Parts: sequence; structure tokens; C-alpha cells
Amino acid sequence: MCEYCGCQALDAIDELTREHERVVNLISHVRDARRDGAIARMAELAREISSVLGPHTQVEEHGLFPALAGDFPDQIAALEDEHRRIEAVLAEADGPFLTDPGWPDRLIDTLGLLRGHILKEQDGVFPAALAGLDTEQWEAVEKVRAAAGSTLPRPAA
Repeated sequence: MCEYCGCQALDAIDELTREHERVVNLISHVRDARRDGAIARMAELAREISSVLGPHTQVEEHGLFPALAGDFPDQIAALEDEHRRIEAVLAEADGPFLTDPGWPDRLIDTLGLLRGHILKEQDGVFPAALAGLDTEQWEAVEKVRAAAGSTLPRPAA
């Protein structure tokens, strides 16, 4: 992931970035499972991706995005729409869709969308937040993170 703008020096962005890295790693495992025809494994990994994205999306949509929406309303709305589309397909990993022969391809397509979505956040949202958010807005982001929790261990100091 990117490190060019210095935004990862902020704990909030660092954690979001680490979550992105975890998701990208899981996506590669889903692709391997698809290649191997392991549909149950794909579903298991999709559920794991969902567990990482749950708190991640809360931090973005209730902390970071509101602070940026005034300056970037169309971009933020598009990102939120992508969240809904991604969540909908990932949620299918817990239902009867597993017997749908189109689900594995639908999941792979959605994970492609997710990968592109991550790049938009890494290359656009996070640097914009670094440049534009004030101390009070960062405190609001941190408050949302505290409420949402984390699925990742804290890095060693």
C-alpha cells in the first residue's frame, strides 16, 4: 500500500491501511480458492473479509467520510454506494447463494471492485483527509474507531 503522503503516521489512517492490507491478502486467498473450486473456502474467506470491513466501514462512514463530504460529495457518495454493493455480495456467503453456480464469479467480480475501491481510498481519501481534517475532526474519527473496535492486533511499538 502507499506510503508517499505520510498519512499513515496518523493512527486512524494507519489502522485503516492495515485493514486494507489484510483484505487484499484475503482477496488473494479467495482467488486461490476459486481456482481450486473450493466454494466453501471462498465463503469462509468472504465472511472473514466482512469481519474486517465491519468496523472499517463504520470508521469511514461515521468518522472520515462526513468530514470530507462537504468538499467531495460525489466521490464520498460513490464510495458509500460501493460499500453497499460489496457488503451485499459478501453477505451472500452466509446464505443459500452458495448453491448458486454464479456466486463464485459474482464474488470474484465484487472483490475486483473492492480492490479498486481500496486504491481510491488509499490514493485519494486518505491523503485528502491528511490535508483537510482538523484536530476536532480527527478526534471524531478516533471516537468512531473506539466505538467500532478493531479486528487487527496493534503493531509492536
